[in-house]
Amino acid sequence: MTHLKEGDPAPHFEGTIETGETVSLDNYRGKKLILFFYPKDLTPGCTAEACSLRDHYQELRDAGYELLGVSPDSEKSHQRFIEKKKLPFHLLADTDKKVVKAYGVWGPKKFMGRSYEGVHRTTFIIDEEGRIQKIFTKVKTKNHAEQILEEEK
Repeated sequence: MTHLKEGDPAPHFEGTIETGETVSLDNYRGKKLILFFYPKDLTPGCTAEACSLRDHYQELRDAGYELLGVSPDSEKSHQRFIEKKKLPFHLLADTDKKVVKAYGVWGPKKFMGRSYEGVHRTTFIIDEEGRIQKIFTKVKTKNHAEQILEEEK
């Protein structure tokens, strides 16, 4: 779905996280970033993905990664998701859909025969210089952390 390719510069983004603070791609310069896009807080697949990243958070941090989740949900929804599932990373509230569109992960989807516009679950690994190192378009929700760590090897 995304128009971006590995090796491309990551599109700049800026938005608010669940605390109301503003973050941008610049906050992650000099660090490896797992930027994961997901459709909706507290839904089964999104919860499985977030919990996989939560359960392997220290391993991912030890491998040098920062994590940031992005969905069109509000800051308040993100706060509930983080509190309920004890997530140790921030979630960007992309309510105007600028970030999902910049990364090319917003578009037509189908579910149970119904067509609608939504977020295509996609993860971008961004290197220290702000380039896309890896793109996961086939995210294994229950084992996403392992999928990322396997790529690291």
